[in-house]
Amino acid sequence: MVLERTSRPLTKLSFSGFKRSSSSMSVSSPPPTLLVQDGSYLQALSLKLSEAVSKAMLQPTGPVPVGELVGGRRPIPAGRGRALGLLIASELKACQNNPYLHKAILRSLRRPLSVLLSGLSALLLPLLSSPEFLSSSAPTVQVPNPNATQLHALAAADFAGELLETFDDMSLGLDNNARGDGLKAIREGLVSLIGRVVNPLIAGIKSELMPLLESLENPVAVAVAVPKTGTKAIHPSIVSLQAIMPVYARALARYTAALPSQTTLATFLISIIWTALVAVANRPQVKASPPTSPLGSPQLTPLTKRERVTFGNTSPATPPPARFSLKLPPSRPSSPPCISVTPSAAADVRALHELMVLLPRPPAECDATRVAHEAVDEALSDLTALATLLETIGNPLFKVGKSREAILEEIEKITADLPTLIALPVLLRSYSRGTIESPSIPPISTIINVSEDEYRKSCLSGFGRAEQCSSIIGYSVLDFLRVQGGLQSLAAQWLVNRVDAVDH
Repeated sequence: MVLERTSRPLTKLSFSGFKRSSSSMSVSSPPPTLLVQDGSYLQALSLKLSEAVSKAMLQPTGPVPVGELVGGRRPIPAGRGRALGLLIASELKACQNNPYLHKAILRSLRRPLSVLLSGLSALLLPLLSSPEFLSSSAPTVQVPNPNATQLHALAAADFAGELLETFDDMSLGLDNNARGDGLKAIREGLVSLIGRVVNPLIAGIKSELMPLLESLENPVAVAVAVPKTGTKAIHPSIVSLQAIMPVYARALARYTAALPSQTTLATFLISIIWTALVAVANRPQVKASPPTSPLGSPQLTPLTKRERVTFGNTSPATPPPARFSLKLPPSRPSSPPCISVTPSAAADVRALHELMVLLPRPPAECDATRVAHEAVDEALSDLTALATLLETIGNPLFKVGKSREAILEEIEKITADLPTLIALPVLLRSYSRGTIESPSIPPISTIINVSEDEYRKSCLSGFGRAEQCSSIIGYSVLDFLRVQGGLQSLAAQWLVNRVDAVDH
């Protein structure tokens, strides 16, 4: 038996073929081995933390994926920040019953974490200053993924976000007291590092979205095929958003993986939703005109006198030359005729809402982001309320068989959560359109005697500012309607009730 065992080649017992590169540490890695809490525990812990920080910043080995190298370096693999946080959390949990040792461990964390923060900042400095970082700040359909420079910066931000998860779980860096854990500066530095990476990338997407959303204020006629007239036409900007919004949704989910970036995400979502509300609410009313004759349709006008005479003088015994020509089948069917249709504002808002819900939102199950999630949901509900109001106002059967009080009550129910300065222009256009004997209502900026740009910047810069200015502007509009003799209109009665509710 001994001879048989020794005669076998030793390579059969080698595990070299099963070795894997340690380029990235898995999230489900086993918990680190705890140190023995003896007299040299703190010294050994300091060495262990310094070694863990050095390994976290170490270059990964193994094959290099295509398009990941920047200056001969690879990005920080995912999971290393979480592994370092797991090591810190395990040592802190092991001494919870010993407050003195717990404070000593917190003091031991300051130096290695400060070295880590300095290393991450030094790593980011050339990346953020590189022209490649902002050369394509917003993804496109052709190039949906970040380039190598952006990938390195996002990897550093993800590392900081993973480490901050441990800070949140262990409540580290939250105490403003000088006698606290002393990690507040580390926490703020990690949060700032994430913002330096994420904020420019989100700003690039916002700069591409804003012109498309602002153009929704201008009604544009689109060509619709006659067999498809039953389908609702949409604004050309909505068509562009339908192509690019899924790309932006994936990019935003990648950018805002860290918890501190959820506040930036919520601010971005609320900002673009508010821009869309302002644009659609102030879209001028387009009067419905009879559709033009479809292109390619047969001529329905009567024949001229010359044509009638020529046709009448043709001898019936002489057949036309076309009778003897060979009739060939058409090579291809003729394209369907098109008519020009102006998309309705309500259809555009409905389509826009379907695109907005594709974007990621702050998680509702986390206490730190629950308020941000509710704020985004309220902004999305305003889009739905505006679409319902536009559909109700544009429905010719809305007022049929209803009393004035019932109509007003239904409109107040629809606009209960809608900002006053968003619903007001819609109702004023409905008032001017519905009353024949009254003059048309000018824009709100003309009523309050300011320019349109100043009104947009001063009063329509956001949800909060619009709420602050709603009472003053409401009284100014009521004074104007009083002079015009339109206080009995539906819009005036709605505005009186809204202003009184705000004041009381």
